[in-house]
Amino acid sequence: MMFWLMAFSATVLIVAYRVYGNLLARLLRLDKDVVTPAHTLRDDIDYAPLSPGPLLNQHFSAIAAAGPIVGPILAGAAFGWLPAMIWILVGSIFIGGVHDFTALVASVRHQGKSIAEVVREHISPRAFLLFLIFIWLALVYIIVAFTDITASSFTGMQVLENGQSVSGAGIASASLMYLVLPVMMGLVIRYTGMSSTLASCIFLPLVGVAIYAGQVFPFDVTAIIHSFWPSLTTTQAEGYAHVSWDVALLLYCAVASVVPLWLLLQPRGELGGYFLFLALGAGALGLVMGGKPIELPMFSGWTSLKGDAMVPMLFITIACGACSGFHSLIASGTTSKQLRVETDAKPIGYGSMLLEAMVAMVSLCCVMSLAGDHALVKNPQPNFIYALGIGGFLEKVGLPAAVGVSFALMAFSTFVYDTLDVCTRLGRFIIQELTGLKGVAGRWLGTIITTGVPMYFVFQTSVDAAGKPVPIWRTFWELFGASNQLLAAMTLLGVTVWLWRTRRAMWVWAVTGIPMALMTVMSVWALVNIIRKHFAGGVTANPVPWIASCLVGLAILMIIEGVVIIVRGNSQDQPKSPVPIPEAA
Repeated sequence: MMFWLMAFSATVLIVAYRVYGNLLARLLRLDKDVVTPAHTLRDDIDYAPLSPGPLLNQHFSAIAAAGPIVGPILAGAAFGWLPAMIWILVGSIFIGGVHDFTALVASVRHQGKSIAEVVREHISPRAFLLFLIFIWLALVYIIVAFTDITASSFTGMQVLENGQSVSGAGIASASLMYLVLPVMMGLVIRYTGMSSTLASCIFLPLVGVAIYAGQVFPFDVTAIIHSFWPSLTTTQAEGYAHVSWDVALLLYCAVASVVPLWLLLQPRGELGGYFLFLALGAGALGLVMGGKPIELPMFSGWTSLKGDAMVPMLFITIACGACSGFHSLIASGTTSKQLRVETDAKPIGYGSMLLEAMVAMVSLCCVMSLAGDHALVKNPQPNFIYALGIGGFLEKVGLPAAVGVSFALMAFSTFVYDTLDVCTRLGRFIIQELTGLKGVAGRWLGTIITTGVPMYFVFQTSVDAAGKPVPIWRTFWELFGASNQLLAAMTLLGVTVWLWRTRRAMWVWAVTGIPMALMTVMSVWALVNIIRKHFAGGVTANPVPWIASCLVGLAILMIIEGVVIIVRGNSQDQPKSPVPIPEAA
């Protein structure tokens, strides 16, 4: 049954790529003969044309991080697998794919500038400033959520159904080894002249060695803390170890934000891209060879066990697997500057989003194999559910479950590194843009602020209504999801205004306008619920509702700016796109 659901999903996505993707390409008038910014502004630093295959790998590895793993698992556990599956497929085809595709094309048509610059040109400088602040806040919550959920993988012990165990300290050790490998790879490529393809063939197998060696030589921070403070309970020591890993990961983010691209981010991104495809292939292979039966209920009700209503929570819990505002930052930040020809935007912008939907479906299958009363369903730990699912699938092809689980947890950490690297660097860019500081001072100020705010949050404690501790990542996940989806809505607002002012075609409202409206309503609705929940007992010192209020205010002001421009616009006020738009595809 699980295999047939995956086959059905793959078929739907392939048909959508061929049919709706082609329609979007015609509506946007993509033309292979139009010279892109990768050529006109080529400097071989930021702007350089890249073949569609390598660029797709690079873009896919940047956008497909932990989001399409965590969101589908949480939503499936809360509401059942069918609502999650429907949103993944419909959302990725008609909203997420459109968002990514149009953001990429908009940037290419504006000399590879960011989507924020498109907003400045077609809405107003004030909207541009609001958008920059909004983006930075969203990046902070991405860093907080993904840092903390990764730290949770580095402590404790996961006991499998067959009695085998996987050490969190072993995953931590493997992850540290993994981070050393790209640095070595970058040095080899730079100083020996070895091609990146050959280097990948050498270093990718070493990732497998790191996975095995991690369990043999675990780096157990909990044990180290116990050795200094033997009076601590195991739970207390694990808590301190968790926070220690939070701090270590944020320090890594700070370093990754300022080191040369060739030394860490580029080789790490290349290895991470291959690893991502291996993880996706591993899940698919296990399903084809006979995955576990479906145990999770198809539909669990309109309200989760925690009291969250399916509408709007489903639409913000599954973010990256169906629609993600973060993707627009990648599309308009780095990808648009490397697009060889306009027609490559379809496989890279639209196709990558549909590939991410398949990652989300594999993740959903991991939780579908658990019964509704399973402890991990009642209290979801997405990283472990994903790892147990992939481990179970790989067990069908003869790989020991413990090795499969270690592989999946390592893959999960790898995906997160991609996100953390990019988010920290983008956050630094925004601080530099807002302050006007360049050079070393600007780089370090932007880095300190962008990692310092998450550092504050990971030291905070949160409890639920019953007074039980709640992981920081869980506290911020709904806020991350809502802000990320609202970022997508604001991106679609900018794209809609751009297309309407330059095209005056009614299809604009159907293709980008309706998705923009839907994502605005769902994300603002979710943020208002968060605000009401946290303020129910009166004014609170918890920063979550205050920043949620700030996000809603920024979005409302941006919407007002956009509506004013649309209402005031007329046939005599149609700004020309910096790159001429062909009259026909």
